[in-house]
Amino acid sequence: MTDRRSARETIALVADASTFAELPDRQRESAPDGPLSWPGYDASRARAAERTGETESVVCGTASVEGTRAVLIAFEFGFLGGSLGERTGDRLEAAYTHAREHRLPVVPLVATGGSRMQEGMLALTQLQRVARQSSLTREAGLPQIAVVRDPTTGGGWATLGAGADIVLALPGAQVGFAGSRVRPPDADPAAYTAEAQVAAGAADAVVPPEQLRPTLGRWLRLLASPSQTPAPAPAAVADAGATAPGTGSSGASDGTGDPDGTPETGSTGGVAGHLPRTGWEAVLRARSAGRPRAERYLDAYFTHRAAIGGDRCGGTDAGMLCGFGEHAGRTIAFAAQTGTATRPAGYRTAARLIRLADRLGIPVLTLVDTPGAANDAEAERQGAGAAIADLFGAVAAARTPVTTLVIGEGGSGGALALAAPGNTWATPDSYFSVIAPELAAAILKRPPHEVEATADHLRIRPQDLVELGVIRGVRGRAAGGADAG
Repeated sequence: MTDRRSARETIALVADASTFAELPDRQRESAPDGPLSWPGYDASRARAAERTGETESVVCGTASVEGTRAVLIAFEFGFLGGSLGERTGDRLEAAYTHAREHRLPVVPLVATGGSRMQEGMLALTQLQRVARQSSLTREAGLPQIAVVRDPTTGGGWATLGAGADIVLALPGAQVGFAGSRVRPPDADPAAYTAEAQVAAGAADAVVPPEQLRPTLGRWLRLLASPSQTPAPAPAAVADAGATAPGTGSSGASDGTGDPDGTPETGSTGGVAGHLPRTGWEAVLRARSAGRPRAERYLDAYFTHRAAIGGDRCGGTDAGMLCGFGEHAGRTIAFAAQTGTATRPAGYRTAARLIRLADRLGIPVLTLVDTPGAANDAEAERQGAGAAIADLFGAVAAARTPVTTLVIGEGGSGGALALAAPGNTWATPDSYFSVIAPELAAAILKRPPHEVEATADHLRIRPQDLVELGVIRGVRGRAAGGADAG
């Protein structure tokens, strides 16, 4: 069963007790039956007001959510289907302006059927007005976190909902641009749900009502915490008892990085027993099933974290983990490959993450671990080249500091796109190569038995990469417990 709370009931669901303060309403004068002289429009508004106790389809004010102050914009679906008219636009503009003046994040709690028929094109143009306010708020470096309720359709979804930085959805909510009365008769209703939007990468998560306040509070705390200090590179971690082929364990780590946030640079001396002896050994260690993957690094690094989901273009990639977390008391964004071939949606999601972090002034940590970009026909149809180019561009243009740790395979441009120029590190269980040694040998027309020698010629070991100046150092644990680097 879908959640159909009123605007004020929804505010009470997410706001800390007794903290909501409604913004003053500068209500414009309206001609009889509205700007189009629509017969019966005044009577419809009067009935809606009597039924809901509201004078418009949105209620706007400030409140604390788990201790973080924000501007809340709550739609009242009972008032003419939560539709947008000129007066709605007035309130929305005032709410966004207040948010910028007071440096507050914006939380739209959306439940709307779209634009108001009785005001025609004047109602539809409110979407441009809302988009302008959202854009100004984005330029001001303030986060926007939408909660889409039942239903969220039409222009309300296409601006306040899908246009937010983070989109949370209530279970079973009807969410989509096309409302139920305007879809093709053979349309699959399952495509217009909160769950479908998450699966398609258009929303980040489905959140039950009882979890909405803590989830929203966590997001507000994470996104409202700018910092210009680079993310410290994590130290290497190891699964208990895991041993890479031909090597000992690289040792356990507390995952805290360096205390001043600036990892050490220089030689890899003192850990010869922990670094791969040959290029092929580096490859085997990086491909080992016992090697720790991104989830282990993220668990060790962050006190807690929240994930974003999807590229906002219809795609998701489970092989790219993106989100924000708390490390040593401050927020750091992360984009982490999980060892699989990265799909176009994964690159686009990472680019979305880096641009959002950059706009909010939050440092970024990336973890490189992929044999390369997915190269199947479907990946090409999904725009693999353009997606990789977009990520290269996002990293190159970022003003916020980006730190990279190579934790496994660094396969070609599909790995390099996620790496920070001048601030990339590697673990002892990793390699970084222009291409996998097997493929390099094939390109060079070398026989299969020369693959291992080719790996040496490519100089792909962590210590080789330091000597070549490709990475800054190796992050690991020496036998005595000290970091390598």
